[in-house]
Amino acid sequence: MADLSEEIYDYFIKINGKKIPFMGRDLSLMTATMVDSARNANGVMVGQKVGRDVAKLDNVVWPYLKAETWSMILQECDKFFVEIEYPDMVTNSWKTRTFYCGDRTATPWMRDHETGLPKDYIDCKVNFIDTGA
Repeated sequence: MADLSEEIYDYFIKINGKKIPFMGRDLSLMTATMVDSARNANGVMVGQKVGRDVAKLDNVVWPYLKAETWSMILQECDKFFVEIEYPDMVTNSWKTRTFYCGDRTATPWMRDHETGLPKDYIDCKVNFIDTGA
């Protein structure tokens, strides 16, 4: 991956300390509250919050990435559990938590005529789900 500038807006998240390029469309930041879903005899919810709120980085999509950059992201995802520094919308500050990677998809775009391997990918997509740990 090309060395990214230290400017904060040249990346959006860090995965295991590695700066990841700002993604494109469709990104959703989600905060979920876990509840033990109990109801009383009147059908009124009497459940309580369980643990802490968890985050999900949903629809993390890059419209275009060089093969080396996409490969680097996928190699981090291959470790399954990853430390991600991301903007927490609740506190409007940077937060680091342990996530796991959901499905990863991409479409090969340009091919290297010497190796036959893709040089570029489009529509690179992954979801990151907070482990709650």
